[in-house]
Amino acid sequence: MEPSVEYILLVIAVLILVSILANKVSGRLGVPALLIFLVVGMLAGSEGPGGIYFDNPWIAQAIGVIALAYILFSGGLDTRWSEARPVLPQAVVLSTAGVLLTALLMAAIAVVVFKVTLLEGFLLGAVVSSTDAAAVFSILRTKRAGLKGILRPLLELESASNDPMAVFLTIGAITLILNPGMPVLAMVPLFIQQMAVGGLIGYGMGRVVVYLINRLKLEFEGLYPVLTLSLVMMTFGLTASLGGSGFLAVYIAGLVLGNSSFIHKNSLMRFHEGIAWLMQIAMFLTLGLLVFPSHLIAVAGAGILFSFFLIFIARPLSVFLVLSPWKIALRDKVMVSWVGLRGAAPIVLATFPLLAGIPQAGTIFNLVFFIVITSALLHGKSIPFIARRLGVSSPLQDSPKLAMSLGAGCDSGNDLVEIVVSPGAVVAGKQIVEIGLPPETLIIMMEKSGRRFVPCGSTIIEAGDTLLILTSPELGGRVRSLFSAAHPGTGVTARETDEEKDTT
Repeated sequence: MEPSVEYILLVIAVLILVSILANKVSGRLGVPALLIFLVVGMLAGSEGPGGIYFDNPWIAQAIGVIALAYILFSGGLDTRWSEARPVLPQAVVLSTAGVLLTALLMAAIAVVVFKVTLLEGFLLGAVVSSTDAAAVFSILRTKRAGLKGILRPLLELESASNDPMAVFLTIGAITLILNPGMPVLAMVPLFIQQMAVGGLIGYGMGRVVVYLINRLKLEFEGLYPVLTLSLVMMTFGLTASLGGSGFLAVYIAGLVLGNSSFIHKNSLMRFHEGIAWLMQIAMFLTLGLLVFPSHLIAVAGAGILFSFFLIFIARPLSVFLVLSPWKIALRDKVMVSWVGLRGAAPIVLATFPLLAGIPQAGTIFNLVFFIVITSALLHGKSIPFIARRLGVSSPLQDSPKLAMSLGAGCDSGNDLVEIVVSPGAVVAGKQIVEIGLPPETLIIMMEKSGRRFVPCGSTIIEAGDTLLILTSPELGGRVRSLFSAAHPGTGVTARETDEEKDTT
């Protein structure tokens, strides 16, 4: 008897709710959320208490591909081009040559240890060659794992842009296995085509999305998220249909959109952040349901060997080799080597051999799942510790709270500046009317002791208050100077948390 729709909806809702609640535990344990979601899926599966039987790689792959597209688009939205541009060459090399070198090293260990063919070993290496964007974002954007200098933008840009290379290598390896007489060099034009088409369509669609959002003037604001959802899928589908990399295209489209001015920007950014979390939960739950834990026992020994070789040899060696042309500090290279989180992308790619009927596909899938779990446990808990030991950790700047709460309605020609008043600041203890705000400048929102309100002239500014200030671009420097001035001898200034121009 087939389960009723009501029962299916109830199960889905319970699994999502459990995953959200379990995410609180992941933060306290210091492990990536992906591991918690995978575990929930495995517990709900046929060999867990949930008893849900699921063994359909095609559905799992479809859900995984759609989810990765939206996760990468959201990652592009959150990427600041001003931070990413200086590390673009290094990130491109890591996401292409670094991925290829990692795949080759993993292929070598597979051939030597397990006596498989070179192509079968390369297929395994290709599947696990890319780092996971969702896992890297979730770790590096917490206050536990803030990194100095170029490290965070470099690692985030690499993780968001290396999936297309891993997809290409995986499909290429499968194609060569199924067509033994096909020359390897025949894959080179395909790679150039995928990267070029993906990049061009991604940029073009990003500009199209900005234009449509600003020009359509939809009657209902709720239609704008629907518009962007459809355009993300259009970008992916159009690019893939024309022989390009859909993953690269949606990331670049998100990057273009996130660094442009458009109406309802704050609300759309929040919406896609929520969609990205929903996609992560759905993807990891599905992949957790797909795996049979009993099958992992048979590959435990090989899985540990592969995991440690990937973490301690293949990833560091590839990073040091491809970054050798640049003068990057040794500790920074070590940190980049260590942040090699594997997550959903390798598991989704592991379903490709299953659907293609590759003889070793089942073993590859179980090995990849084991590697992902090992990486999540080891990397997730150790990244903050390693960063501190290497001296590259740095507290993250507070994300803007009041600007996001304000929403739409600000004049596009003004700047929003959010500042946290530190102890020792000259303005601390004074009324707003006393501090001498420049003309055409307003404190439009204040947060004091967790309470948000619109201040008046008699409101006293105190240490720890968060101020959201609306001013003109010409007066922005003067406003920051006013709030950064400290009492002589204290050396303490107000701290600006964020500044953005936003046409909302």
